[in-house]
Formats: sequence, structure tokens, C-alpha cells
Amino acid sequence: MNTYKSGDRIILHIDVNSAFLSWEAAYRLQHGATLDLREVPSVVGGDEESRHGIVLAKSIPAKKYGIQTGEVLWQARRKCPDLIIVPPDYSLYMQCSTALNDLLYEYSPLLERYSVDESFLDITGTLGKRNPLDIAREIANRIRTVLGFTVNIGISSNKLLAKMASDFEKPDKVHTLFPDEIPKKLWVLPVRDLFMVGRRTAPKFYRLNIFTIGQLAHTDPKFLRAHLKSFGNLLWQYANGIDTSPVNPFRPPAKGIGNSTTTSFDVDNEREALLFLLSLTETASSRLRAARLLAQVVSVSIRKTDLTFFSHQRKLLTPTDNTERLFKVARALFRELWDGAPLRHFGVSFSSLCNDRFYQTSIFEDEKIYRKKSLDSSIDTIRLNYGKTSVVRGSFINSGIPPLTGGVIDDYPGMRSLL
Repeated sequence: MNTYKSGDRIILHIDVNSAFLSWEAAYRLQHGATLDLREVPSVVGGDEESRHGIVLAKSIPAKKYGIQTGEVLWQARRKCPDLIIVPPDYSLYMQCSTALNDLLYEYSPLLERYSVDESFLDITGTLGKRNPLDIAREIANRIRTVLGFTVNIGISSNKLLAKMASDFEKPDKVHTLFPDEIPKKLWVLPVRDLFMVGRRTAPKFYRLNIFTIGQLAHTDPKFLRAHLKSFGNLLWQYANGIDTSPVNPFRPPAKGIGNSTTTSFDVDNEREALLFLLSLTETASSRLRAARLLAQVVSVSIRKTDLTFFSHQRKLLTPTDNTERLFKVARALFRELWDGAPLRHFGVSFSSLCNDRFYQTSIFEDEKIYRKKSLDSSIDTIRLNYGKTSVVRGSFINSGIPPLTGGVIDDYPGMRSLL
């Protein structure tokens, strides 16, 4: 590692390698599986039979077949007939993400959960006389041995460079990218590899004869502004390693968490409609708790058989992650929305999220809510260890409606040491 100034910040960016697949593999191995999904051609994806599922994560052996994240499953199957496809389990991924961040909190309270599988950690105040590389390697080793999966860790004096460093050679690597390393490590990379340069932006740079990050860094900012407006100036700063944003432990990792489902039959009575809403609320609220978030806004959406769409939302007095309380609000919203027409689609989502470690309580808070939170936590743990249907509400028995339903709405899309 090159030298860094003693007054500089030391920021780590921790990125889980093939997160969804790694978490699936670790979970299965801890429950007696003999096959490690990471060692064979495998992917995490949707429903292969519907022909609409896509690859969400892939193993390194699957990558060798040319399988790409985002391609449809039938195309991936065509490339590799023996491909193993496993369905996503978002509740598990949230548990894994929370376990990862619990471990990181041991090294500094300044932790920002950037996404379900990425976090920034500011260890400036807790570094002491230790070498940042030693701490990063210790963290990576602990994650591997205690949690069962691997990460890449980037080290630098700001968040941007730390994130760029973690994208270097993978998997299970630690890299540095301090300011004096920028010419050798950053400027030689293709401009498409720069953070925030996507598939639409890269061709614009190519037309300007800018093909490397170094060329972008040495381009006149006025010229970039003329072609890309203020975004061009931002990318010029990134190309030069300039970033002053702090690691913010209070930043919510998602704008919203929710679920939606399209039913296989027309729902024309309130009992079945409310069961679908409860099923969606069960799944979404468990993901809230796994992410250690509370919601203050509840939204409900419905779609009739003629495809007309309606939605309604309500703000709570205090944020919560309690299933029962969230469902009561969702039920009230539904009754205000529904006119009795047959329905084919339901959605429940939670927004205005805040960290459950820091929030303002209310003197009107129901004393029973704390006991209900404990019950929710116990149910989540049982379901994680023994399956989603190990604990179900009696109202779902013989109803023909699954007790836990739903995919992902506006989520970042996503492991406890003892599972």
C-alpha cells in the first residue's frame, strides 16, 4: 500500500461477492447441503417456467458459460443445460445483510448501509496505530469464517475511491486506492468503469474521443459542461478522485420496502382480499425488521380486472415495523379504496423509513407494542431456521392463499452467524 497522510480519513467499502448466490450457498451449507452453489454453474433467478424470470446473481463457473446478470433464465439455460437455478429469498438476504453490518459495527459506529450488499465504514477514529490493510484483512477473514461468504474491500481517503478500489480484482480481495495511486490504478481504466458512467453515458464520451478515466480527468471541465451540463463536472471530479461526502450512519438504505402480487383468480370478496394484503404485509414487515428499519408511511395499491389502478397511503404518528399495526393501516386504506369490483392485483409498500436505532417515540405508544415487537422477532427467527411456513396465521389455513406472498417494490434490489 502507498503512503497516506495521517490527517486523512480512512474509508472502507465492503462489497459482498455475488451476494444473493453467496448467501444462498452459505445458508444451504449450514443446513446440511453438500453442494456449494458457488462451485458449480448456478444462478439465483425468478420463475423459470413463466419464462419471465431473469438472472439476479451468478456463480463464477456460470460466468464462464457467458451467463450475464439480467438475462432471462431460458437464455441462461440454453448456454448451460446443467445450470442450477434457485429462487430468490429476500428475507434471507436481509438477514444476511444485517448480520454483515452487525459485524462491521464492531469496528466503527460510522457505518453507512449503501445497499443490501454494500456498506461504507469510516474507521478514522477507531484506527489507532493499526494499518488499514490489516484491519480490512481482519474484517474479510472474520466475514469468511464467521458468516460463511466472501467480500471485496476497498480502502481510501474518501467513499468514491474506496468503492472504485473494491471493484478491482475479485473475489475475496482487499485493494487500496489512495490519491497518490490514482494515475497508476484509476486513470488507466476504461471510462465506462468510472462510478456513475452507465451504458448511456459511455457512448457520449466515446464520441468526444474520451476512452479512459485518465483522459476524462485531463479534459477541460468547461468542455464537459458544454456537452453534459452539471453531470459532466461531477464526472470530472470523480475521474480526479474528488469526493467530500461523509459516511452517514443515518442514511436509510432504501426509499421503500414492499410487496405486490397478481392473483391467479378474480378476488371478489373482502375476506380473500384482506388475506392477500395480510400475506403481503407479513413478508414486507419481516424485511423491514431484517433491515432494522421502521416505516412511517403505509401505501396500498389495487388493480381491477379491467387493469384500472388505484392507490392510497397514510402517514403514521410514529414509525413502526410491527406486522399487526401495519396491517391495520393497510386494511383501513383498502376499505377506503375498494368499490367491490373484482381484483387481480394487490400491493403493499412502506416508505419514509428510518433506522430503528434512532427514532422519536410517542407518549401515546401502545404499551403492548413492545411485546408485539418481541413476538414478531421470534416468529422471524423461527421462519428463518425452519422455513417460511413453520409459523402461519390460522386465518390462512384451508384458504388457498399463501401466508407469505410478494416480490419487491422500490427496494434495493437483497447472515446470522448461527442460522
